[in-house]
Amino acid sequence: MTAAAESTVTLEGRFARELAELAVPWQAEEAPDPEILVLNEALAGDLGLAPEYLRTPEGVRLLLGNHVPAGATPVAQAYAGHQFGGYSPLLGDGRALLLGEIADDGGQLRDLHLKGSGRTPFARAGDGRAVVGPMLREYLVSEAMHALNIPTTRALAVVATGRPVRRESMLPGAVLARVASSHLRVGSFQYARATENMELLRRLADHAISRHYPAAAQSEHPYLALFESVVSAQAGLVAQWMLVGFVHGVMNTDNMTISGETIDYGPCAFMDAFNPGAVYSSIDVGGRYAYANQPVVAEWNLARLAEAMLPLFHEDQEQAVAPAVEALGRFRSQYSDAWFNGMKAKLGLSSIPAGSAQADEASALVDGVIGLLKDGPVDYTQFFRNLGLAAAGNTRPARGMVLDLAAFDAWAGRWAALKPDAGLMARVNPAYIPRNHLVEEALAAATEGDLDPFNRLLEVVRLPFQERQGLERYTEAPPADFGDYRTFCGT
Repeated sequence: MTAAAESTVTLEGRFARELAELAVPWQAEEAPDPEILVLNEALAGDLGLAPEYLRTPEGVRLLLGNHVPAGATPVAQAYAGHQFGGYSPLLGDGRALLLGEIADDGGQLRDLHLKGSGRTPFARAGDGRAVVGPMLREYLVSEAMHALNIPTTRALAVVATGRPVRRESMLPGAVLARVASSHLRVGSFQYARATENMELLRRLADHAISRHYPAAAQSEHPYLALFESVVSAQAGLVAQWMLVGFVHGVMNTDNMTISGETIDYGPCAFMDAFNPGAVYSSIDVGGRYAYANQPVVAEWNLARLAEAMLPLFHEDQEQAVAPAVEALGRFRSQYSDAWFNGMKAKLGLSSIPAGSAQADEASALVDGVIGLLKDGPVDYTQFFRNLGLAAAGNTRPARGMVLDLAAFDAWAGRWAALKPDAGLMARVNPAYIPRNHLVEEALAAATEGDLDPFNRLLEVVRLPFQERQGLERYTEAPPADFGDYRTFCGT
């Protein structure tokens, strides 16, 4: 595609058209001096958007929402949500716009969405803008999650606006162009239910089924099947978070997608030393969204979705409650199965079938390895990577990480007796994650105009399982002076 072929960029307005009550037509703020900081060329290709076009002045303006293709209807989406347990009946895209939907190379519709594009009617007291550091954080971490095979929204580009933005100090402004299966959230259903417009609630559910779970349409009870599908998707997603030590940091209901993709990488972080109580978000003062609480919070959020959808399950609310409770009740077993099977893979024990003579021992070994991690400050990512070396015969690196050597030796002897698969462990235990001290180093440099550390880190985390010579610093725990790490949402 060239600049002359702009007319081939087609953005559908399906959400804006089908759910007008949840969409406020709006325009992005003009950027005075735009410059692409990073462009996801592979993702652009998947969407049929040629990188060379996106780098033209018109393409850059498209990524900012300042150039709108013919037929597109940019909208700010309305939704409600529970934020840290407190209900807000109207949240919405205060600094974001849905430009429209675009078909990927598999024919699936994907949202093209902006973050930091200026104030909207939902902005309340905010300025609607974003700054370079947090937008690059979302780009980096979402690409790392994609490389780890965890469902996620993805970043198409970060574009500097050339406008300073006031936070604690004046910082360079930026806009993130984000791609998602959709931006439907639990909060979308909460908002529709709060309007008491049951026809809108039904259209929203039909839209979600069409976009994400078309098989539900064939069910005897399609809306219940939709809810069951979301429960299952979220159980699997949160299990994957837990397996890699990811802490989302802001699991409000407006940040839980119907698709089962991870969304909103504001105050997120990956654990360094294993700590069930790990909290990184500066605003999570009570630890509501701590690492170990994530499955509990996910179930709580899904209960709020069930409440919003009750009229769709049965016109008699009393009769609607029982199937909703039954469907929600499957979350715990689905999560536990996904997490346990993932832990077996991390330990190289996936070949042990359930119900076999060795299954109980595998379960005990999973419990045992968590005990070893809890016993002292053990780097979570590095420990499992070193266990892969132990499976290949070199126990020294893993053994040297724990405090109780006798406990490790006893556990490792039982584990080795089950003949763990070292190759499997190398495929599922990452060598590289976006380590917090390296992320902060890269974002600080980028804010000052030096993108080299960011680009190097991005290149590393895009191949998380392939250990490479010369990249040792990217596997190392943070230095002792890194201190008590805190993240910020950037608003």
